[in-house]
Amino acid sequence: MYYVYVVQNPKGKLYKGFTNDLEKRIIQHNANDGFSSYTNNKGPWKLVHREEYANEREAREREKFLKTGKGREFLKGRLSAQADG
Repeated sequence: MYYVYVVQNPKGKLYKGFTNDLEKRIIQHNANDGFSSYTNNKGPWKLVHREEYANEREAREREKFLKTGKGREFLKGRLSAQADG
């Protein structure tokens, strides 16, 4: 199983990625050990969105989409709907 995920820090910054071990990856983002230069020392990071995929290819394609303008629009709508409850 592969996961496409989005984490957010207290300043509202989003990071999009994919992994086959979501729990471990979230811990790495919050460890401040330099594992991810984008998220290092900018947390704490909270998981705000995730999707499951059966294979790596599908997960990579979805991650790539979420990093496009249309993907960012999709996430904005999804996260706004979650915040509205």
